[in-house]
Amino acid sequence: MLTIKTSDLSPAQLQNYLQYAIAPRPICFATTIDLEGNINLSPFSFFNMFSTNPPLCIFSPARRVRDNTTKHTLENVLEVKECVINIVNYAMVQQTSLASTEYGKGINEFEKAGFTMLPSQLVQPPRVAEAPVQMECVITEVIHLGENPGAGNLVLAEIKLIHIKEEILDEEGKIDQAKIDLVARLGGDWYCRVTPENLFKVAKPLTTLGIGVDALPHAVRNSFVLTGNDLGMLGNVEILPEAEEIELIRFHPAVKEVLDATIGDAGTRERELHELAQQLLHGGYIQEALKVVLLET
Repeated sequence: MLTIKTSDLSPAQLQNYLQYAIAPRPICFATTIDLEGNINLSPFSFFNMFSTNPPLCIFSPARRVRDNTTKHTLENVLEVKECVINIVNYAMVQQTSLASTEYGKGINEFEKAGFTMLPSQLVQPPRVAEAPVQMECVITEVIHLGENPGAGNLVLAEIKLIHIKEEILDEEGKIDQAKIDLVARLGGDWYCRVTPENLFKVAKPLTTLGIGVDALPHAVRNSFVLTGNDLGMLGNVEILPEAEEIELIRFHPAVKEVLDATIGDAGTRERELHELAQQLLHGGYIQEALKVVLLET
């Protein structure tokens, strides 16, 4: 394993390692305005939500690593404490990248990138009409993290009004994760896209207390087949099945086939049972998978 002291790296080297490792990062496409009415539009991947009560997002227009200069967005929010956070999806990612070009002060990135300005209702900066979600915010605080190249400036933005395009909503009026088509930043020039094909769910252990991986038999915990993700699913069940329930799984056609084919070969039997349990886990049949791995333990 490569071990590096951060103090041994230049800011550019450190930024490269961190941006590749801490990813994917959601994109804050921030609209700001200065006292003279000049509009700025710029994306930031140092961004996330940090509170729902109050509803608070934080993004960080860091000092440029190259020459230690600050960005127009930072200068603007220090003058006019308002912004709009526009969420970026795949249909607008190339234009969003174009808007990150370091145009001179007073140049409107809406025009340069070909976006449509939409008047906000509560704040002065306009919204990006093409964005699937637009959040009007007031700036409650700006925290300067340093004066050196790469130092961040945390902009605390309290969300006052949210605009959501109806085409990304489901039947219940909630945002459909498969419809919003989000993108996120990785390291360098890399992005990723959230498509229905790469979406998956992980059950939250909130209402029940999972037994934990440590409650599984030694042979299961140290399986040559089951992965850490597999063990995590097995350890998230509330209770171990009773012995009678485990015995009944013998009559499952796939289990019976393995048992009949591996008589007298304990090693092969364990491996094939674990492979079958893995298939059941990936199909969502967690209780059945647990009974299979407990059958011969």
